[in-house]
Amino acid sequence: MKPEERQAEIRAAVERDGEVSVTDLVTRYHVSGETIRRDLAQLVATGVVQKVHGGARRPSVHVENSFDERMSEQATEKAIIARKLAQVIAPGESCFIDTGTTTLACAKELAEVPDLVVITNSARIARAVARGGKTAQTFLLGGLYAADNVETVGPMVLAQIEQFQADHAIIGVAAMDAGAGALDANADEAAVARAMCARAQQVVVVAGSGKFTRRAAHRVCSYDEMDVLVTDTPPDEHFRAAIAAAGVTLC
Repeated sequence: MKPEERQAEIRAAVERDGEVSVTDLVTRYHVSGETIRRDLAQLVATGVVQKVHGGARRPSVHVENSFDERMSEQATEKAIIARKLAQVIAPGESCFIDTGTTTLACAKELAEVPDLVVITNSARIARAVARGGKTAQTFLLGGLYAADNVETVGPMVLAQIEQFQADHAIIGVAAMDAGAGALDANADEAAVARAMCARAQQVVVVAGSGKFTRRAAHRVCSYDEMDVLVTDTPPDEHFRAAIAAAGVTLC
């Protein structure tokens, strides 16, 4: 068996069982412990497994830093994503945009699109679009105010989303999973994102390359439910296969 085939099977076993041991893998594949440790080291380097004593396990669920801290992270990658997204959105179209540092970077870029209509639960995004877009129209959804992320969440927001039908839902995520799709670290934000996706003609997920090595607890949408995935650097073959199988456009 080729190393890449064995590593793919080991990765699948970790995703299925949660943890694997070097001893069990040596027995299963009839190779040396050194060979298995090299396999695990390569998987750890890509972020798909986490090293533990005597084996490997699923990566820990990602807990996000504060919004202000995240704003300074991967700024170059977010700028690349924002420029790519601007090529997807046409003048006069309408967009849901949920709360996030990547979506905020995108909103600042999209503000230059003529006659844009934005529906958002983020006060930061509403302000960015209003300041930058001379012809943009912005709707700020009302609800329970969450000061940490300067956003609104909860049942009132979800009810107001039902009053709109948008061309696009532009959704930021905390993590991408090859099987589950787009994930969020915040249950309230995930609920808002799902509601926006349900009321949009096209679901556009924006995710920096670092999100493909993370896990998060709350489901946003599967690959079958998204139409476009915008990232700064294409993910590995494992992710690309899942994306292609679902017919998602990768930008």
